[in-house]
Amino acid sequence: MFLIYKRSCFSERALYCMECCFHPLFNVALGNCRLDYKRAENRSFFIAVFKHMNFVGQRGCSRTALEFCKVLLGLDPDGDPLGVILIIDFYAIRSEQYIFLVKMYHEWNSVRNLSQLPNFSFSVSLAMFLQAVQEGGSTKEADELLQKALIMFPSVLIILLDKCSVQPDEKVAKHPFFSSQADQSQSPGLRQLVSLYVGRCHGLWKSPEVMEWLERNVNEVIHRVDSKDPFVKDCKEKRSVRYQGTPRNVLRHIILSGIKEATVTLPQELTQTPIFGFDPLPPKDAITNYSRPPRSQPTDDHGVLSMFFRSLLPNYNLLPEGGAHDERNIAGNQEEAAEGERRGTDTNDLRRSVTSLLDAMRDLLSNIHLADVPNEGDVESDDEPDE
Repeated sequence: MFLIYKRSCFSERALYCMECCFHPLFNVALGNCRLDYKRAENRSFFIAVFKHMNFVGQRGCSRTALEFCKVLLGLDPDGDPLGVILIIDFYAIRSEQYIFLVKMYHEWNSVRNLSQLPNFSFSVSLAMFLQAVQEGGSTKEADELLQKALIMFPSVLIILLDKCSVQPDEKVAKHPFFSSQADQSQSPGLRQLVSLYVGRCHGLWKSPEVMEWLERNVNEVIHRVDSKDPFVKDCKEKRSVRYQGTPRNVLRHIILSGIKEATVTLPQELTQTPIFGFDPLPPKDAITNYSRPPRSQPTDDHGVLSMFFRSLLPNYNLLPEGGAHDERNIAGNQEEAAEGERRGTDTNDLRRSVTSLLDAMRDLLSNIHLADVPNEGDVESDDEPDE
C-alpha cells in the first residue's frame, strides 16, 4: 500500500508539471478540449493520467478514478487510444454511479456498439440489478440484459465462477454451451477481452445476492439454448465473424493495466519485443515534429587546431592549408576562390579574416616553449644536514 501511495505522489507531481504548461483556454474539465495521441508531445499526458487513475483506484478512490476516466475519454472520444471504454464501467459500479453507466450505454451503444464488449454487456446488467435492489424495483430489464450477455459471451461464466471460488452445479458444468469448449472455440481477441473483464471485475460478483441472481439467469439461458432460441445462433455467427485481431489501443490498455489474467494472453511477438512503459506501442502513424537533420562529418583531418575549432563550432570546416607541394590544397583553393568570386567580396573578406586568424594562432602555438624544469631528485636541498 505504501508503494502505491508513493507512486501516486510521483504521478501527481508529473500531472502538476504538465498542468503548468497548459494554455489558459485549455480546460480538461469542460470536456471540449481534444489532444491528438499521434503526436509524441501529447502521449505523456495521456499515460500519466491513466497511471494516476490506476493508483487512486487501488487506494479505494473509485469516484476520483471515474472522473479521470471521463477526462481521458473526453480528450479523444473517437480514437480512445488507451481503451478507457474497457475500464470506465468498473469504476462506475464501484462508485455506485449506476445511472451514469446505464445512460452512457443507451447513448453510445448505437455509435460505439458497446453491447459487443463483454465488460459493458455484463456491467450494465449488473448496474441495473443493483439499482433495482437499491430502489426496490423490478429486475426484469436487468435479467434480460444478463441473459443476452451470457448467450453472447458464454465463456465468461466458468472463468468468473472459478475466479470467485464458486463451484458450479453439475447441470451447468456439464452443459456443452458453458463447458471449457466455449473458451477454446473463441478467437484470441475475444479471449483477451474476456480475461481482462474477469480479472478486473470478478470482485463485483462475489456477494450472495448477486450470485443468486446470476444462477437464476444461467438456468434461463440453458432453457433457451435447449429450446433452439434463434438468438443463440445469431450470437454464435457474430462471434465467428467479429473479434478477428486485437486493436492497438486494447493491447496498449492491457499493458498499462498490468492485469495478470489479460497480460498472459498478449501475442507472442509483443512479449519478445521491448515495450517502454513511458510510451507503450506508439501509433504506427505517429507525428514527430522534432527531427534532427543529419550532419555531415568532414573526412579530412587538419590536425589539433581543426579539432579545437570543431569542438567550439560543430559546423565549422577548416579551409585547406595552402602549399605549393600539395596539389589537392591548390585545387581546393582554386575552387574556393572561384566560389568566392561568385558569392561576392564579403565572402572573400570573411575567408581572409579567418585565414589570418588561423595563421596568427599557428604562429603563437609554434613559438610557445616550455621552460626546462629540473627534476626534484636533481635539486639538492640546503636544509639537509651534511653527513
